[in-house]
Amino acid sequence: MKVWKDYQEKNKERFLHELLELLRIPSISASSANKPDMVTCAEAVKQRLLESGADKAEVIATEGHPVVYGEKIINPNRPTVLVYGHYDVQPADPLELWKSAPFAPEIREGKIYARGSCDDKGQFFMHVKALETMVKTDSLFTNIKFIIEGEEEIGSPNLAKFVSSHKDLLKADVILISDTAMISMDTPSIDVGVRGLSYIEVEVTGPNRDLHSGVYGGAVANPITMLSKMIASCHDENNHITIPGFYDGVIESTPEERKLMAEAPFDEEAYKEDLGVDALWGEKGYSTNERTGIRPTLELNGIWGGYTLEGAKTVLPAKAFAKISARLVPNQSSGDITQKLLAYFKKIAPPGVTVKTLVHHGGEPYLTPIDSRAYKAAAKAIETAFGKTPVPVRGGGSIPICSLFEKELGIKIVFMGFGLDSDNLHSPNEKFDLFNFYKGIETIPYFHQYFTEIQ
Repeated sequence: MKVWKDYQEKNKERFLHELLELLRIPSISASSANKPDMVTCAEAVKQRLLESGADKAEVIATEGHPVVYGEKIINPNRPTVLVYGHYDVQPADPLELWKSAPFAPEIREGKIYARGSCDDKGQFFMHVKALETMVKTDSLFTNIKFIIEGEEEIGSPNLAKFVSSHKDLLKADVILISDTAMISMDTPSIDVGVRGLSYIEVEVTGPNRDLHSGVYGGAVANPITMLSKMIASCHDENNHITIPGFYDGVIESTPEERKLMAEAPFDEEAYKEDLGVDALWGEKGYSTNERTGIRPTLELNGIWGGYTLEGAKTVLPAKAFAKISARLVPNQSSGDITQKLLAYFKKIAPPGVTVKTLVHHGGEPYLTPIDSRAYKAAAKAIETAFGKTPVPVRGGGSIPICSLFEKELGIKIVFMGFGLDSDNLHSPNEKFDLFNFYKGIETIPYFHQYFTEIQ
C-alpha cells in the first residue's frame, strides 16, 4: 500500500535513530550488574509503544526482569495479533573481538553493528514502527498486542507464570514472532519450526587444591584432562551423539521434506568462506542445512580450568568446568534430554575425580503448520513485499517460549524473521542490515491486512 511506503520513507531516519537509542542500553539479562539497565530498557520500549500509537503500554514486574505489554484495540470483533519479542541481549564477550563497542552502535556498509541489533531489538522494533505506520495512515486492520520480555536469553524462567496468570490480557488469534532469519533477501524464506534446547554445566573436581604439575603430574588425575575425555566421548567417529537414549523419539524427516530442503539455495564454498573454515563438520549422512534444522545436536559452549592468565604457571588444577547445550527436534523433550545428559556425565566420571552437574535452562522444539491461515498470510505478505514466494525452512535456533504459548493460550505461532544467519547472533560484531530493517517494517502491515482477508 503506497500510503505505508510514503510514511515509512518520510520517517525512516527517525525510525533508525530510535532503534539506535535502544541498542545503546546494555540490557544483558544474564548479568546481575545490568539489572538497572533492564528496567531502563523496559521503560524505553514502553515509551516507544505509546509514541507509536498503542492505547496503553505498561512495564509489568516478574520475579526476574520485567515484561513490557502494549496494545492497540480498534474493534473487539476484529482479529487480534499478539506480537512477541525480547529486549534482553546476550553478553558481549569477548569484547576484544568487536570492531566497535557493542553498545555504541555503528553503521558500516549499510549495516547496524551492535549487540541486539538483530537479536532481537531490531526485529521486534520493526513491529513497533509498523504499528505506527498503520495508526498514522489510518490503515490498521487488526487489533495488536505486544509482549516484549526481558529473559529470553536466559531461558524465559518467569514467562510461564506470567502467561498463565495473564491469559485474558494476552488473548489473541495468532502469535507473530520476528526472532528468526531468512535464507537471504534475494531468496526470502519463513521458518516453519525452531529447535528445542537443553543447557547444563559440568564441574569436575580432582585433588583438594591446585598442585605443582611437576611434583604431582602423572600421579593424580587432571580434571581438565578427564573432562576433555568425557566430552570427547559424546560423539562417535560419524559425529553421531553417543549418549544413551538421546535419539529416542526423534522424528525422521521424510524423503519429501529432505528434498524440499535441498531445493533451498546453499553455496557451501561461500558458507565456509564467511566462517573462515576450510571444511565443515557434522553428523554423517546429512547435509549442512539438515544438520542445522532437522537434526539434534550437542555442543560445547565453554570450557575452563587451571591457569589462564598471562604467562605460564605449571599447575595441575583442582577443578575444570564446561557449559554444554543440546539443540532438540520434534518429539524430544528438554526435560528428558537434560536428565540423560546429567546421568551420562556422572556415569562416565573416571576414577580420581568427582562430577557435579547444574541445569541452566531448556525449551521445547516447535513446528508451525504451513496450511494455517497465519502462515498463508505471512507468505502472501512476504511475496507482496519481495516479489517472490518465500521458501519454508526449519530454523536451527531455539525460542523456548513457543510451546508454552500454544499450551497456555491455545493459539498457533507464525515466524516472520528478517535477520540472516550471517548476522553474528550471540557473537562479536552482531549486525542487522538497514535494508532488512526497513523491509520488515514494509512487510509487516501486509500480514495484518492479509490475516483479516484469508480464511
